[in-house]
This record gives sequence, C-alpha cells and structure tokens, in this order.
Amino acid sequence: MSDATLHSTTRDPDDFAVQIADQVESFLVAVAEVARGDEPASAVPFLLLEVSQLLLAGGRLGAHEDIVPDERYEPDSGPEPDVDELRENLARLLEPIDVYSEVFDPYEPREAPVPARVSDDLADIITDLRHGMAHYRAGRTTEALWWWQFSYFSNWGPTASATLRALQSVLIHVRLDQPLAELDGLDTDQGMGDDTLEIEAGKVMQQEIAAPLGVRVK
Repeated sequence: MSDATLHSTTRDPDDFAVQIADQVESFLVAVAEVARGDEPASAVPFLLLEVSQLLLAGGRLGAHEDIVPDERYEPDSGPEPDVDELRENLARLLEPIDVYSEVFDPYEPREAPVPARVSDDLADIITDLRHGMAHYRAGRTTEALWWWQFSYFSNWGPTASATLRALQSVLIHVRLDQPLAELDGLDTDQGMGDDTLEIEAGKVMQQEIAAPLGVRVK
C-alpha cells in the first residue's frame, strides 16, 4: 500500500483499521510540522491536542480484543527512520518545559518520580507508530494493528499519557497564574526523589513561558 492509497476513497472510512491508521498518520504529520519550528507560539497547545487525539486511538486499541498477527514471526518492515533530528528540534523548541517529573507506575508503592523529556517521549512514540505504519502501507493491516496494540500497552501508550500530563500541566500553570517549577540542572540520566525535587526545583514565572508558547494569561 502506497502513500497515495493510504487514504483512498475506495477504502471503508468506517473500518477500524482505516480509522486507527488515519489517527496515527495525523499524529505523525502534525508532530513533524511542530518540530519544524515555524509556529513556536502554538507548539504546546497544538501538541496537547495531537497527543489527546492519539490517545483516543490508543484507547480504542486497548479496549479491542487481542489482535493476532497473520504470521508467527513479524515480517521485516525495513530500516527504522532516524528520529534524532526531530528529537533535537523538539528539544530546542520546548527547552523551557522539556524536562518534567514522571512516575512510571502509579500502582507501584512508594515509587519515586524520575526526570523525563517531552522531546524524547514524542520521538519514542513516533518510532513505535512509524513501525506499525510501515506494515500498514505494505498492506499488512493485521500486522500493523497488532504492533500498534502491543506497543500501546508496552511503550507508547504510557509514554503518551505521561507526555499529555506534562503538556496539560504547563497550560494549567499558565492559565491559572501559577509559577512553574523548573527541573533546574536535572537531566534524564539522573535519579530524582522528592527531596531532590524540592532542593533542585527553581521558579520559572509565567511571563517567561507564556509568550513563547503562545498562551494567553487571564
């Protein structure tokens, strides 16, 4: 299946696979456009919208019965496209709010928060989605759905949920006129507990992030 036939009018728009593929493709295109940096003022609100819409597709995949691939072994989908440039562009674009605090499993007792990066998260999500899209474009629809469902549970679903929470938090801080805590000096290769957060967190006032992110303060 070529790019030209991905959204062919001869395909049933009510088909589950078509709808999931459309949402995946929309996310891939949208994040690539944001990463170009042409409209930095709308980056965070736009990413919030796109991640929210992607998680709708993920929710549908999660609620669906287990999808069984046609073949025992996954066919080779070809080389994975490099996402380093996209990751770096997003990191520069989101620099004021790229690093955030995340707890991987909310049901794990006393699990300490760890630092994460929105730019890394988005690049990892895109890697998973592109892998499934390669199967879909090659006409291996069941394989694509299996991969998107499996990786939703194993990686991109939790990652997208954490990213959504981080982006949502940025807008909440700005809209509600609250200072935003910055993970000053921390990076994703460092452990981070509650005490570390309290010591390291610096204050980034709304005036520093609202204008470049295009968010209007009440």
